[in-house]
Amino acid sequence: MKTSSFAGRRGRTSIARALLTTVVLAASAAGFASSLGAQQPAWPDTFVSRLEALALIQTLHGDILGSTSATTTLERWCRDHQLAPVPKISARLNRGEAPPATAEQRQRLQVGSGERVIARSVELRCGDVVLSRARNWYVPGRLTADMNRLLETSDTPFGTVIQPLQPYRQTIGVRMLWQPLPQGWERGGDGSSASPSAPLAIPEALFEHRAIVYTGDRKALSEVDEVYQRGVLAFAVAPR
Repeated sequence: MKTSSFAGRRGRTSIARALLTTVVLAASAAGFASSLGAQQPAWPDTFVSRLEALALIQTLHGDILGSTSATTTLERWCRDHQLAPVPKISARLNRGEAPPATAEQRQRLQVGSGERVIARSVELRCGDVVLSRARNWYVPGRLTADMNRLLETSDTPFGTVIQPLQPYRQTIGVRMLWQPLPQGWERGGDGSSASPSAPLAIPEALFEHRAIVYTGDRKALSEVDEVYQRGVLAFAVAPR
């Protein structure tokens, strides 16, 4: 009986230790995710996940390059990946964060020295998920009064406001800010940085686009600098 009692106590002790270990690991993982930001996507750190992340980033990158409106592209992305109950893009204004237009920007916008250019900085969101942080230098004199009012008083994105002008984009710069695959993977690298038991550390900024936005009759409306955020990957991935 004593042996049985001892074995029972030892079994309960093992279970308690296992539960404690589970709690500690879960807390550590939660703390790690929290340190990366509230919108850190819960992707495992595996080669397959990194490959999937790269494919998705390149897909969105290509969609934006081939689109007349980044806002429309993001709204479709939001809907297709169910990032929010209502797949609608809103612009959260960050006042004072965009510097004035430079001489080079004014030249690209084809504005005279006395013509006004407004600098605007926004977060484009799908629900609570930040998809991009964008700075926009636009020429209010080439917009209607209603368009200017919406940009100054509402959360309507610039791309949505100017749709009646049949806008299109000309890309002037692209930068990829994160490479998901480990260095040397194409030469048979071992991907030793990967750890399937840990979440994939996805940085905030994924890639950047700079573009000039024109009206349908080829008048320059604005110059935009868009940095796309890890929120574009903030959806559950199927287990592998």
